[in-house]
Amino acid sequence: MSEMATQEYSTIEQMAVAASKLIEDGTTVLTGTGLPIIAVALAMKTHAPNLTVVFEAGGIAPRIPVLPISVGDSRSSYKAIMATSLDYVMGSAQQGYIDYGMLGGAQMDVYGNLNTTVIGPHDKPKARLPGSGGANDLGSLCWRTIIIMQQDTRKFVNKLDFLTTPGYLEGPGSREEMGLPAGTCPYRVVTQLGVFGFDEITKKVMLLSLHPGVAVEEVNKNSSFEIKIPAQIDRTAAPTAEELRLLRDEIDPAKFILRK
Repeated sequence: MSEMATQEYSTIEQMAVAASKLIEDGTTVLTGTGLPIIAVALAMKTHAPNLTVVFEAGGIAPRIPVLPISVGDSRSSYKAIMATSLDYVMGSAQQGYIDYGMLGGAQMDVYGNLNTTVIGPHDKPKARLPGSGGANDLGSLCWRTIIIMQQDTRKFVNKLDFLTTPGYLEGPGSREEMGLPAGTCPYRVVTQLGVFGFDEITKKVMLLSLHPGVAVEEVNKNSSFEIKIPAQIDRTAAPTAEELRLLRDEIDPAKFILRK
């Protein structure tokens, strides 16, 4: 049995650990910038040493020496088996070679659709965000998409200000109607409150597990849309002391991400 952490940990460390455990050894993951890289690196150092990491700028299966600051950082191709191109990477996803896509978002709706483009009207936004990058391709083409983001009523919204990355679009059958590959789908959402999935019938967000210390009432209190709460709810495991050591001492010692 793993040694449980005795020291305190942050919500972002809890999110990184929970997200890392969603990825199985021997699979392929296309990762976005920031916390997704942290989660992928932790998975490789713990239970998934044979994970194949792919960066959208072209690095395939690198041995990440220290945390890349972006998916185009040269460190994302360090000792990679290939240093190729965005076109090659997205073509690989289109051909079905990428098991998981992992990315963040500024807004998400009940069907797992994401906005990372603008807050407010597109032509005169209140804030202009990084945009799609590879996020649309990732959510459209990878078999399963894992979303990591903070949760509150401004981020879990009834209607996106802009649709950047497709989830289940308007509900059951919508992805297929739009021509997206059958079988691809949003899979899990990890927030500071818990881990979420999607109802098999309605395709709407539903709670799967609560993080330690989180009350079930906080889930819908921090969402503008109603989240399904099943009768059986699991509890997310707290980070172990070893997981925290890896995060703090080896993966992000400069605290580029973990300081947030």
